[in-house]
Parts: sequence; C-alpha cells; structure tokens
Amino acid sequence: MTQAMHLTGQVARRLRHDVGGADASAVLALVRDEPGSDKVAKHVGRGAISAVNLQEVVKELLISGLDEPVIRELLGELRVEVRPHDADAAYAAAALHEQTKEFGRGLGDRSCMALALTLGVPAITADREWHKVKVEGLQIERLR
Repeated sequence: MTQAMHLTGQVARRLRHDVGGADASAVLALVRDEPGSDKVAKHVGRGAISAVNLQEVVKELLISGLDEPVIRELLGELRVEVRPHDADAAYAAAALHEQTKEFGRGLGDRSCMALALTLGVPAITADREWHKVKVEGLQIERLR
C-alpha cells in the first residue's frame, strides 16, 4: 500500500457531504489528523478552497516531506472544489483589507473569507484570531 493510499483512505473514511470554504489551516488539520479535524471532515467532501489556500496546503505538505504525486492523490481524495483566484476573487479579497488589517490577516486569509462570503458558506479555519474579524455576512467556524 502506498503512503498516499494509506493517508487518503484514512481521510476519505472521515468525510461527510456538507459545504464550507476551507482555509489552508483547516485542510492541514484534516490531513494531519490534528485537533478539530473532525469539524473539517464534515465540510470537506463537498467544500471549496481558493487556489491561494490550496497553494499554502501544497507548500506545507511539500515541506513536511511528501512528494507532489502523493499530495495530488491525497488532496484529490478530499474532492474539494478548487476555486480560481481570478480578478473577481482578487477584488473581493482586497475589499476585506480594511476589516482585517488590524488583526494581521493576509492574502490567504482574505481569499478564504472572500470565497466563503461569495458562496454564502462558513469559512472554516484553525486560526484562533479569526474570531476578532467582523465582516457583515461572514460566518466563521473555528476548529479549536
């Protein structure tokens, strides 16, 4: 059994089919079986992630020693819709700068928040600081 098959089997068994907008920290929590991963599992099977946040996930998994083919297989098993960070997404994320700047929220965070607002779903994150962000219509589901 390959490393990817073992990991994807573990993750796939925990998925349910609800919808959410995933931050990189949420996907990493699921993949690494960190505290709060059970809260991610109920969203990821039919969730969405910004290409910006996907890049963050892939980078962290590469740093942890996984090879790209393993990462592709693992993340493919999660069946998460990857949304492009196109011009509309860029404007939506940039529009959140004023409400997020004092809390140090960067491009990845704003991209996830903007995607969640666009889709009308909760933004799912392991970042404890997100609760300080107040944006009309933004629902945040923290893992821990």
